[in-house]
Amino acid sequence: MDNRLTPYVEKMGKTLSNLEEEFKTIRAGRANPAILNKVRVDYYGSPVPISQVGNITVPEARILQIAPWEPNMIKEIVKAINIADIGINPNTDGKVIRLIFPELTEERRKELTKEVKKKGEEAKVAVRNIRRDADKSFKKLKDEISEDEVADLQDELQKETDKKVKEVDKMVEEKSKDILTV
Repeated sequence: MDNRLTPYVEKMGKTLSNLEEEFKTIRAGRANPAILNKVRVDYYGSPVPISQVGNITVPEARILQIAPWEPNMIKEIVKAINIADIGINPNTDGKVIRLIFPELTEERRKELTKEVKKKGEEAKVAVRNIRRDADKSFKKLKDEISEDEVADLQDELQKETDKKVKEVDKMVEEKSKDILTV
C-alpha cells in the first residue's frame, strides 16, 4: 500500500474501533462491564473510571456487581452511575452496588437494533468522508505526480473504503443478531 494512503486508512480503522466501543455500551439483555466504561467517579476531586475505585464482577447473567475498595465511595459511585444515565438504577446494601438488567422486551430489542444500524450508518458516513478528504489531497498532488498515479491512489483508496464499509455492515449484522437473540 502506498504510504500516502496510510494516514487515511488508519483514520478509517479508528472509526471502526470507535464503532466497536459504542457497540459494547449497547446492552443486549446481559450484564456487560463495558457499559460502565464511560462512567467517571469523583475520587477526592478527580474524575476516574469506575474500575479504579472498585471491583466489577458479573455474578449472574443480568447482574453487575461493584465492590468499592473504600466503603465511603458507595455514594459517589451511585451518584456517578445515575449521572451517566445508562438506564439502570443502582441498588446498594451498604457494601456492594448491584445493577440489575431487566429482560429486554421485543419492542426494546427492535429499538436497540435501529440504534445499532444508525451508529453503523454514521460510521460508514465517517469512512466516506475520510475518502473524500483523501481524494481532495490527492488531486492537489497533480503537480507533483502523474494523473495515472493519482488515479491509482484513488482506486486503492476506494478499495480500502469498500473493505471498511463491508466490515461496518458485518459488525452491525453481528450486533443486531446478538440483540435479537433471546
